[in-house]
Amino acid sequence: MPANRVTIKGSERIAPAAKQVGPADPNEITIVSLYLKREGSAAPGSLPVRGRDAVRDEREAPFASGIAKISAFASDHHLSVVASDPARRLVQLSGRVQDLEAAFGAKLHMFQHSGGVFRGRSGALTAPADVADAVEAVLGLDQRPIATPKLIRRKKAAAAKSYLPNAVTELYGFPAEPGQGNGECIALIELGGGVSNADTTAAFKAMKLAPPKIIPVSVGGASSQAGKDADADGEVALDVQVAGAGAPGATIAVYFAANTDQGFVDAITQAVHDTANKPSVMSISWGSAESGWTAQAVTAMTSAFQDAAEVGVSVFAASGDGLATDGVGDGKAHVDFPASSPWVVGCGGTRLAVSGAKLGAETVWKSNGGGTGGGISALFPVPAYQAGVKAPPPANKGAKPGRGVPDVAADADPDSGYQVVVDGKDEVIGGTSAAAPLWAGLFALANEAAGKAVGQPHGVLYANPAAFHDIVKGDNKAGKIGYSAAPGWDACTGLGTPIGAAIVNLFASAAKG
Repeated sequence: MPANRVTIKGSERIAPAAKQVGPADPNEITIVSLYLKREGSAAPGSLPVRGRDAVRDEREAPFASGIAKISAFASDHHLSVVASDPARRLVQLSGRVQDLEAAFGAKLHMFQHSGGVFRGRSGALTAPADVADAVEAVLGLDQRPIATPKLIRRKKAAAAKSYLPNAVTELYGFPAEPGQGNGECIALIELGGGVSNADTTAAFKAMKLAPPKIIPVSVGGASSQAGKDADADGEVALDVQVAGAGAPGATIAVYFAANTDQGFVDAITQAVHDTANKPSVMSISWGSAESGWTAQAVTAMTSAFQDAAEVGVSVFAASGDGLATDGVGDGKAHVDFPASSPWVVGCGGTRLAVSGAKLGAETVWKSNGGGTGGGISALFPVPAYQAGVKAPPPANKGAKPGRGVPDVAADADPDSGYQVVVDGKDEVIGGTSAAAPLWAGLFALANEAAGKAVGQPHGVLYANPAAFHDIVKGDNKAGKIGYSAAPGWDACTGLGTPIGAAIVNLFASAAKG
């Protein structure tokens, strides 16, 4: 390494678990996203809501210094600054692969896997010290897929039941009055798939609801492309139809991005700082085990979620469908990120029970080859809002206490699943990716009732366990690895499932002082 260059902290990558098929095209033009370090830090749950304009204004001056350093660096390496956004702390550089390799000390190769061919790398990135000290992450050189949608289709089961999405929200007591999320916008983050207007029309007709206003938003050139990926289409349909069932009056903005760490982080920062659609709630149904992320991508996404708290966006993410191992085959427990972020409300899954027309005693979801994710984070310490929780010891021997996942839960079992319309067909789908948009819909109602964006809600939720149906039966064990439900918070279903009106009233009352 030349004397004037240093390693960019957290950029280390292992080689992809895929077949290397040759070098990357040196003349391919690509765009990388550089996220600048934020000034100062705060504990999760401690930030007051300040709004998008205030955050943008205060970042103008500090951003100018960082962009000057990066602009000079780009010029020295035949790269161009193609976008900069002080609110997002984002600078995007464009150039040939060979110039990007020289700029960041990387060697890029092409790899083949079942989903196609992608560009990847191994080792750490480097840059001059002043640039490395200014940036939090450099994303986009490596384009390996980072996440999977957290949905599971129901296997054939004659005795299994299923429900229209608004029937589930009614069972959870979502209030129909005084509003239905009017004036609110829910952001959905999608790393594939597309919105089908025909599916939306058919689904909401079945629910006897007017279809919501849906706004597809392109991130980094990605777009809504229905009909190319059945699982991704199923995820988009599930998210739209469940969120819309919970808050029929809300607008739904769907942010489509590439399934890479760059695409994922860019989508979140774009949604958080979107001054046109102004979402107040975000639902994320994609993720992967913490162990599969680079430190710089985790840092950049965590900063984006801190931004969300500052501007008043409540974020909900699926806790995963691979039980306590999160589908990782190393014999250890893992939790899913971004649900494990302490700035995010992690959403676990239950099996719905209905007695007559009323909600019965739910149990932890574990069926159809999957089950709710949950456990103890290996990346994040115990946040203050979980200080009073009696968490079980980590399932991994010698592991330290950490942030517990999930925070809340909702119906996710395909055997008590959601009736949705996907690519023109009626399907029954479950997975924790149903729980996240359901909670997002509920918080659109809470924002409307409060008359403002409530922001990060963990403190209020953990202080009010009576606003939940406590889940006390079942487990998310994969073999012997995992956790069991218990009274109070547990690492399968968190605090429990919502008593809808009670949740809304908590935030409406808090807003009134």
